[in-house]
Amino acid sequence: MKLYSLSVLYKGDPKVHLLKAAYDVSSFSFFQRSSVQEFMTFTSQLIVERSEPGTRASVKEQEYLCHVYVRNDGLAGVLIADNEYPSRVCFTLLDKVLDEFSRQVNRIDWPSGTPATINYTALDGYLSKYQNPRDADAMTKVQAELDETKVILHNTMESLLERGEKLDDLVSKSEVLGTQSKAFYKTARKQNSCCEIM
Repeated sequence: MKLYSLSVLYKGDPKVHLLKAAYDVSSFSFFQRSSVQEFMTFTSQLIVERSEPGTRASVKEQEYLCHVYVRNDGLAGVLIADNEYPSRVCFTLLDKVLDEFSRQVNRIDWPSGTPATINYTALDGYLSKYQNPRDADAMTKVQAELDETKVILHNTMESLLERGEKLDDLVSKSEVLGTQSKAFYKTARKQNSCCEIM
């Protein structure tokens, strides 16, 4: 799971323009990085341009997903990630970034702003913090812990069943247990078999 780009844009009447962006192109070769970054900026602007205000969408491009959120006030956010990254976490991050951006940057500056003139530095921090959705998002972290607990429970049940099968062998081989005790064990085992978990 990887995040590549986090951008804040403004959708004005004539065109869409970039206000601020952060990129992580470290997984690309050194000579491709500037081209990849330009392509991400172009794709972000194109997606916002073709999205209606007040909408959220995810657009698939090869092995990447571009998540876009265009607010009714024209402020938009685009997050480019790989296919494995959870969409819910992407839209939570976009919500958070756009809310914070609108509080810190005056709305008058949006139509004429550029990455050089807008003073907002949190994007790089968010891009690195959210690289691992488990660490950044509480609900994803809880889900991962539940999945791990479920695996542990299944392993425990399997080991108990194996132990139960071995117990059957021990009971049948035992010379200490009388025939009545063996019969009781077998009857109890049959009664409990209706409750086995597969």
